Amino acid sequence: MNENKSYDIADLSLAPEGKKKIEWSGREMPVLKLIRSKFAKTKPLAGITVACCLHVTAETANLMLTLQAGGARVILYNTNPLSTQDDVAACLVKNYGISCYAIKSMPREKYEKYINSVLNFRPNITLDDGADLIATIHKKRKDLLNNIIGGTEETTTGVIRIRSLEKRGLLKYPLIAVNDSETKYLFDNRYGTGQSTIDGILRATNILLAGKKFVIFGYGWCGKGIAKRASGMGAQVIICEVDPVKALEAVMDGFSMMPSTEAVKTGDIFVTVTGDKSVLDKKHFSFLKDGAILANSGHFNVEINLGALEKITGKKTRVRPMLDEYLLNDGRKIYLVGEGRLANLAAAEGHPAAVMDLSFADQALCVEYLVRNKGKLASKVFKVPDAITDKVARLKLNSLNIKIDNLTPEQKDYLSGWEEGAFG
Repeated sequence: MNENKSYDIADLSLAPEGKKKIEWSGREMPVLKLIRSKFAKTKPLAGITVACCLHVTAETANLMLTLQAGGARVILYNTNPLSTQDDVAACLVKNYGISCYAIKSMPREKYEKYINSVLNFRPNITLDDGADLIATIHKKRKDLLNNIIGGTEETTTGVIRIRSLEKRGLLKYPLIAVNDSETKYLFDNRYGTGQSTIDGILRATNILLAGKKFVIFGYGWCGKGIAKRASGMGAQVIICEVDPVKALEAVMDGFSMMPSTEAVKTGDIFVTVTGDKSVLDKKHFSFLKDGAILANSGHFNVEINLGALEKITGKKTRVRPMLDEYLLNDGRKIYLVGEGRLANLAAAEGHPAAVMDLSFADQALCVEYLVRNKGKLASKVFKVPDAITDKVARLKLNSLNIKIDNLTPEQKDYLSGWEEGAFG
C-alpha cells in the first residue's frame, strides 16, 4: 500500500449507507448544526489542520463536517479498533474528502502505524478520545510541538492521562478537558453511556435483564447512568467502589454495595466502568458463576484482565456477534462482550446522537476558542470556559423549545452580596 495514501478504510462502496447514517444522526444534533451554519459563514478555522483520534461514528462525522465547514483541514483516526462504522468512514472519504484512517477490527500494527500517518499532516489542533495522539506527540513526535496551538480531550481516561502529564511537568501544549464540562459528563457520561452500554450488552446476548444480578464496578457518572438503566429494566444492581463518598452515594441511591470479591460470587452480569486496569482480575475469575457475562465500558480494554482469563481457558468460541465463550479448565463457561473493549461501541452504535450533540458542540466551540487564543494559553489543562458550557446548554434548550426564567437585577445583587442576613 502507498505510504502517502491519505486514507485507509474498509470499502469505499459503503459510502451511500454511511451518508444515510450521518444525515440521520444530524437530525438529532441541532446545536452542532447551528454551530456549523455559523462556522460556514465566519470560517474561524481557516488554514488550521485538525487531527482527530475519535470513535468513527455517524455522530463524530457530524463534528468533522462542522470543523470542515469552519475552514479546517480535518484528519480522522479511530481511537478504538472496534468502534469504527465502516460505512461512515467510507462516506467521509468519498463524499466529503476527509482523510480517514479507520477500519473496524483494525489490527494493532496498523493502529500504531497510522497514528503517525495522521501526525504527518502536522496538525495545529488535536482532538483526542483517550489521549493517544497527545501521548504519541509527547513521547515520539516532539518535532510537532512548535506547530501545535492546543488540543482537547473527550473522555475520563484521557483526562486522567493529560492531568498526569501536567502534574509531572511534562505537558507541552494547552489542552481543554472537554470531559469535565457539565454539558458533557452530566449527559454524555450518564445518559449516553447508561443507555448505550445496556444496548450493547443486549445486542450481544439477547438476555432478559429483569431479575438478574447486575454488578457495576465504578460509580462515577458512567456507572450511575448504567445503574439507573439496569435497575429500570428490573435488574438487581450491585455496586463495587473504592471511593467512600461514591460508595455512600450508591447506597443512598438505593443500590447494594459490596466488595468485588463478594459480588463475583453472586452476580450474573458484570460491567467495568472505572478507567483503571485489572478491575476484574485473576482473583475474581475463580468465583464467577457458570454462565457469567462480562462487559467493559471503560475506554481501554484493560479493565478486565484478559491475559489472566486466557490462562485459565481451555477453549474460546465466538458464539454470537461480539460475544465470546470462554470454556474454563474447570468446565465453567464465561461470556465476554465485545472482546473486553467498549461494549457500547463494539457491540452497538455508541451514544445516541442527541446526547453527542452536547459533547461535540463543546468540542467545536473549544477548537474555535483555542484558535482565537493562539499563543495566549500556558501549557496546562484547562476547563471548558463557562461561556461555552452556558451557550451549549441554552442552544440545546432552545432546540427543544424549552424556556427558562432569568434572574432579576435584585436577585443578581442578592446572590453577589453579603449584607443581607436572617432579617434582611
